[in-house]
Amino acid sequence: MKSIFLVQKEQRVILDRFYDSICRHLGDCELRWMTSSEQRNLKQYFQCINISEYDRIIFFLRFKSEIKQVRFIKTIPNLVILEHDVFQNYIDGCKYQGKFSKHYRALPWARIVSSGYTVTKKLKREGFDAVFVPKGYDQMLLYNKEQERDIELGFLGSTSSHSKIRKMRYEFLEWMMERENLLVKLTKSGNEYLDMLNRIKIFVSADVGYGEYMIKNFEAMACGCVVLAWDQGEEENRALGFKDMENIVLCQQKDEFVEKLALLRQNPELVKQIAKTGQELAESWYSWERLGGMVAESVTPVLRKKKETRWLGFIRYSVDQAI
Repeated sequence: MKSIFLVQKEQRVILDRFYDSICRHLGDCELRWMTSSEQRNLKQYFQCINISEYDRIIFFLRFKSEIKQVRFIKTIPNLVILEHDVFQNYIDGCKYQGKFSKHYRALPWARIVSSGYTVTKKLKREGFDAVFVPKGYDQMLLYNKEQERDIELGFLGSTSSHSKIRKMRYEFLEWMMERENLLVKLTKSGNEYLDMLNRIKIFVSADVGYGEYMIKNFEAMACGCVVLAWDQGEEENRALGFKDMENIVLCQQKDEFVEKLALLRQNPELVKQIAKTGQELAESWYSWERLGGMVAESVTPVLRKKKETRWLGFIRYSVDQAI
């Protein structure tokens, strides 16, 4: 099977190992890095691509660029869309609420590879060809350095409040900082991020209302942090193997964060055990190496047949009749 895999060239998260794993598991796969300007003009970019040569055309591009080019994307057969942000489709008041569904309805033959279990179930109920492959972490870049941790509570990432989901994250972190000595810091990707995660004992996951666990949870687990996370639901936890107070600490409301944090402070051995079990889970199941293989497996099965547009079918019928 010959594939072409189109990914974003400019992005903050380093996903190189994920891409490499997908391509290696697929075998004959051509990886292309697209700039923002190239993503905004797919029609022009595809002028130099013979799509008939490929059994699969895989997108992992900016959604905001995709939705503006539906007319062209409709012409692409054998399409698989890898997407880590579909959860925004189901958040009330979110900028992209309902827009993913609208976009995918225009591309009913495309397979959607989603990183949320409950999100994937919702997509399937809407009639889409959806497959679940969770988020993960870079196993070559992030690991437990087995050193003393001098930061009790920490969150690494953006606190921007420009969108509703980011605003909920910011408000929760602000609430925590008023009550606890919580370090909130934005680091560079790479060694600085690795070093900071290895200084944090308890990583506070502030994905309030997302319905899906973000990459940071798996990264923190892999680096030996106890992840104190906003509970994204029983089904999501079961699908990921998350067990409260065993490999992660889950909370459904603010007061529960305070209560469980107090419990962890009283039980240092419990903290060590949860961190150890969480790290083992991340290393066993959520490396980009393993998840790249899962993506490749999801891409391979037969896709839905792409129906011709009415005008194209009419032209072909007319030509046949003339012959």
